[in-house]
Amino acid sequence: MIVVEDLTRQYGGRRAVDGVSLRIERGSFVGVIGRSGAGKSTLLRLINRLVDPSSGRILYDGRDVTTLTGRSLREWRTRCAMIFQQFNLVGRLDVMTNVLMGRLSHVPTHRSLLRLWSEEDRAMALAALESFDMGEFAGQRADGLSGGQQQRVAIARALVQEPEILLADEPVASLDPRNTRLVMDALADVNRRYGITVLCNLHSLDLARAYCDRLVGLAAGRVVFEGGPFDLTEDVARRLYGLEAGEVLDDSAKREAEQRAALPGRSGSVPVRPVREAAIGA
Repeated sequence: MIVVEDLTRQYGGRRAVDGVSLRIERGSFVGVIGRSGAGKSTLLRLINRLVDPSSGRILYDGRDVTTLTGRSLREWRTRCAMIFQQFNLVGRLDVMTNVLMGRLSHVPTHRSLLRLWSEEDRAMALAALESFDMGEFAGQRADGLSGGQQQRVAIARALVQEPEILLADEPVASLDPRNTRLVMDALADVNRRYGITVLCNLHSLDLARAYCDRLVGLAAGRVVFEGGPFDLTEDVARRLYGLEAGEVLDDSAKREAEQRAALPGRSGSVPVRPVREAAIGA
């Protein structure tokens, strides 16, 4: 379980995150919603320790993450993988090599620099790509892929880190509707199949209601809503988004959310099957 206690990040006289306290259950799919500038990205970067808090702390299974340094901090970032809106792939490298970058913390430095990947590492990378229908692109340059394809490669790269937590910072903000659905389906599959906790920043209320088990609403760096997808009423949405909440959800989106909630494993009861086991055919 992740426990966030009175977490604050201040930049000059402005608080990007202001006294946030949360409890995030293992294996859940949590959507973080709110307007641009509400503090969503800063919150995820604080959890991953890409940004240090001004005050407060983050606990994971009772361990204080905010005190980690050196090797312990690197290990935490391996366990708590990040996916970014900009994909962060190396365009001139092929897809397989980009995914293998997720194994850097698991292999000696000299091997990674010389690209001396083991057969097990390659098998894990290919298994991750194939699970997102990207195996046929393994030898293609990353910059030749569409935005949705690149984001699925980024998810595969995060998956081979063998993380326990996946932080997705607005992963579909720059994608068209079809690729948005493909990427969100991929994140939901990671959550269901491997039991990985997912925290996902989203602008779309429809997506948040359709895919997430629980929602956290931020405004001006503070938590102003916390509850289930169907607790997010139109009145709450208007308070979160103001004039941007002209429509909250249509009936089709509600039906999709209900169908996803009924899928096996949405309660977090599916046993975790590590990527390593999936790669070697366990």
